[in-house]
This record gives sequence, structure tokens and C-alpha cells, in this order.
Amino acid sequence: MTGNNYNHPYYNRKNSLLIRTLFFLSSSVSFLSLSISSSISLCRLLSFPPPLHFFLYVSAVQAENVTVLEGGTAQISCRLQNYDGSIVVIQNPRRQTLFFNGTRALKDDRFQMVLFTPRLVRITLTNVSVYDEGGYFCQLYTDATHHQVATLSVLVPPETPTVEVKQEAVEGGEVELTCVSPRSKPAATLRWMRNGREIPGVVSQQDNSKTFSVSSTIRIPVERKDNGAALSCEAFHPALNGQKRIRHYRLDVYFAPTVRIVPPSGILREGDSLTLTCSVTGNPLPRNIQWSKINDTLPERAEISGPTLQISRLSQSHNGTYLCQAQNNFGRAADHYTLHYHGPSHSFYYPTKHLPSYPGAVVETHSAVPYAVIGGVLALLVFTVICVLIVTIWCSVRQKGSYLTHEASGLDEHGEVQEAFLNGNDASQGKKEYLL
Repeated sequence: MTGNNYNHPYYNRKNSLLIRTLFFLSSSVSFLSLSISSSISLCRLLSFPPPLHFFLYVSAVQAENVTVLEGGTAQISCRLQNYDGSIVVIQNPRRQTLFFNGTRALKDDRFQMVLFTPRLVRITLTNVSVYDEGGYFCQLYTDATHHQVATLSVLVPPETPTVEVKQEAVEGGEVELTCVSPRSKPAATLRWMRNGREIPGVVSQQDNSKTFSVSSTIRIPVERKDNGAALSCEAFHPALNGQKRIRHYRLDVYFAPTVRIVPPSGILREGDSLTLTCSVTGNPLPRNIQWSKINDTLPERAEISGPTLQISRLSQSHNGTYLCQAQNNFGRAADHYTLHYHGPSHSFYYPTKHLPSYPGAVVETHSAVPYAVIGGVLALLVFTVICVLIVTIWCSVRQKGSYLTHEASGLDEHGEVQEAFLNGNDASQGKKEYLL
């Protein structure tokens, strides 16, 4: 009976259910174990690093830091010790796998595997940018995972700086100049120079995420003599190896014009041609130069060619004051030349004093001959001659009067002698009396 109980359908169903349960549990455990193993293997293949507490530092991998200029080529090296053929993985700063045992894993042709030996693994990165900067991981998967980080630093040298002008430089005012280096890494150092001396500036710096923008601003007073003065802005940077980038700049100072009439040299005579040149300066240089004659119109034979006025066949009718005028956006100026004809006895022309000039005009007194000096000398000579004549005549008259006086006195003496001779004794007696 007892043995037959085990063959009862109830027991058969119970045993079958137990067997199925045990089989399911066994399958589940096997699947879970396989899943865990597969996950670990997959993690290794995908190069996900295990938690930090699994890392055991052993000097099996050594990485070298690299510094390179933007646009250059970087070499990233990993040195291996006691390499046993285990998996070597190289990752970028974003933890993307670049190479898996020498096989490319990331589609970026800038990265190339150039060396893979049991002692050294080396890759190159061409056309480096600031976005490639960071730590590159060299990982060796053995019984324990070993890794080292090679830090890539990217230098961005500055371009030649630019100069910005806030406003026009006007005589008597100030000019503000700003030197700008828009992009560098690390930030560039700027310096203003003039005639070999540094001009202190106000420096500002802006962080543009990966690079820096730097500017230096100066304010200097300006006069017309500063027009064309040379300045320079210099940029210094570690990537330039002691060199510097220089931007040269010349001051452009605006000022009112100056006008000066240049007369001909020598003496002009009737019938000659007169040429007057109007010399003009200013910034900007006046484009239009105007010739005119004060209180009259220009002679019919007057010809104007740019800054030159020419009058042919001079005559007395050309007497007068000729005016040259010029102006720009910052002022106006004028100069004049006065012409006089003194008749056939003199037959030459000369200028006289000037009229008041416009503001900014440069006025110079023109003089062909020093007539005042010549007249004074002539007057002095005439006066001297007259004085000499007067003295000579006076001396002559005085000398002649003295001679006549002595001559008259001599006649009296002869008369007395003659009278004594004629009177005989009487005269002698008288003489005797005179003697007594």
C-alpha cells in the first residue's frame, strides 16, 4: 500500500511541480550569473572604469603632459611596464574611447596611432584646438586596472593687436586710443610706447570661456605738432618665445589752416609778370583756395592755377591788395599782398603793410627793398654836405675880411710917412713931440 501511494496521481503531480520549480530556480541563477559576467565584460569592453575603490595604483602606466600651440600637433604617450598583452585603452577628456588595443574606436581622423609596443603607446592629434584641452586617460586592464592621465595644454598666441579711436583728435583736445588683443590663452600683456617710452594705460580683460580678450586704453593731449607722431602697441605672450606682436599707429590731429603768400624775389618793372603763390597748411588740407582783390575785381590778365595767381604785363592799374583765403571744417585763414607802382622814375613794385588777418592766419611782412634805411642815409649825406658848404663859406668870408682890414691899416701908415716927407721939419718936430 505504501509503495502504491507514491504512484498515486496526486504525488506524481506534486513531484512534477517540484522538479519544475527547481529547474526554474537553477536556470534563473545561471542566467543571473551569466548576466553579471557579461555585464562586467561589456563594461571592460566599453572602457567604463570600475568604481574608485577597485583601483590599485601600480606604476605599470606612465603618462606625459603635453603643451602645444593651437593648430599644432600634439603627441600623447603612455609608457608601459611589465606589459603582458592585456587590454590598453586610451580615452579623451570626455571619456570617449579613442583606441582599444591599437584599434580606432572614435571616428576622428585627427587622432592617429603611431606607435604600439610593449613599452610605449603613442598617439598624435593634429590641428589641435582649445576644445581638445584636458586630461587623456591611459588605462591598462590586467588583474587590477591601472591608469594615468596625460594633461594636454593648448596655448593660443595673440594676433597683431588693433588700435581703435574713440573720436577725432582735434588741436587743443585729447585723443583716446584703445589697443585690443581679441583672443589669446593665457591672456596677452599689452604695452603702449611712444619715442621709446611706455605710456601707462588702463587694462581690461574678458574671459571668453576658453580664451581671453585684453585691451589697454590711453588718453593723451594733442596739438598740431603731434600730427603724424608715431605710437605703437606691443603684445607679449609665452607662446611667442620672447618675441612680440606690434601694431604701429600715427596720430591724425585735425587743425585749422594757415595761409602765407610767397612773393617773387627781386625787383619787378613795368611790363613784367607777377606770380604769387599761396602756401596753405591744415588738416584736412583745404581743397579750395580763393584769390581775390580787396575792393575791386581781379585784373583781366590775372590767371589762377591752383594756389598760384599770375598777372602778366604789370602796370599802375594793377595796384591794390590781393587776398588768398582757405578754409576747412576746423577754421579759416587768409593772407594778403599789397602792390604799389611809383611811376617811371622808380619803376618797381613793392608790398606795404598787411591788413588784419583771419584767425589762424600766419602773416609775415613782405619787404622788397629797405626804402626807409636808404632815405635816411641819403638825408644824412645831404645834411652833411650842406653843413660842410656852410662852414667853408663862413671860413672864406672871415679870412677875406681880415685881409682887407690889414691892407687899410698899411695905407694909413704910408700916408703919414708921405705927409711927413712933404712937410719936412714940421713933421720931424711933430714926431719929436710925439716921441717926447
